[in-house]
This record gives sequence, structure tokens and C-alpha cells, in this order.
Amino acid sequence: MVDLSSLRPFEGAVKNRKRVGRGPGSGHGKTACKGQKGQKSRAGVSIPAGFQGGQMPLYRKLPKRGFKNHFRKEYGVFNVSSLDRIEHDGPVDIEVLRAKGLVSKRYSLAKVLGDGEIHKAVNLKVHAASSSAVKKIEAAGGTVEIVPVHQASADKGETV
Repeated sequence: MVDLSSLRPFEGAVKNRKRVGRGPGSGHGKTACKGQKGQKSRAGVSIPAGFQGGQMPLYRKLPKRGFKNHFRKEYGVFNVSSLDRIEHDGPVDIEVLRAKGLVSKRYSLAKVLGDGEIHKAVNLKVHAASSSAVKKIEAAGGTVEIVPVHQASADKGETV
């Protein structure tokens, strides 16, 4: 009968570990496979990634490129068509949108885009909206209120 305790690897599947620095009889004694002298043969060696032996490393020779705007505002975007699926009485703000899964939790700002159709009246409070989205929501009998962006970042605890 075969059970877990009787299982063994196939013949030749497992090799013995190389035990270095265990005397001349092992064949890996004396310098323990590290060669003669040099930085890599010393104890406690740690060479950082990109180190080129004191030569100016390539990542420092190359010019820096691009620009990172630290004041960029990232919006969680969703379409008008997804508002039809929301069953909610009252104004739909970013908290409701997060709870319904339309906007990811990583975004503190929300923007509605005009893709698709909407067939019910929705009172929407977002930080940005495309003009086509506003037209479609108002045509369905709803309203779009644009919340100022600085108010959203103040709610999150950021300084503007």
C-alpha cells in the first residue's frame, strides 16, 4: 500500500548539497570555492547591484529623463452606463461609488465619462464630469453636482 510516509524521490533526482570549507578531503576545502584573493573571497562581502568595481556605474552615467508631477490629480473614472446598475436612494457620491465597486478605493477623486446610456434619474456628486455625461444624466432627469477638488483632498487629510 502506498501512503505519504512511503513516498521517495526517483533514483538520481536528489543530489547531495555541496559542503564547502570542510577540509582538503572534500575537494572544496582551503579557499572554499572562492578562489584566491580579492573582494569576493573575503568574509562579509556585499557588493551592491550595479557596482562596477569603482568605475562610474552605467545607471549614474545615463541622463535622467522625464518629469514627475507631484501635484497630479488622479481620478477614478466610470461611465454613465454603469449608473443604471446602482440601486441607491439619494445623492450618489464617491462613498457610494466605492461601496458599489465603480471607483477603486485608491482614488480620492471621481470622474464620470459619457460612454453608454442611462435610463433613470440619478443625483450625482463627483469631482469631474465630461460634457457628454452631463448631457445624458440631465436628459434622463438627473443632476450632476461638481464637488471642488480641494475639498476632496482636505477630506482625505492632505494639504493643498
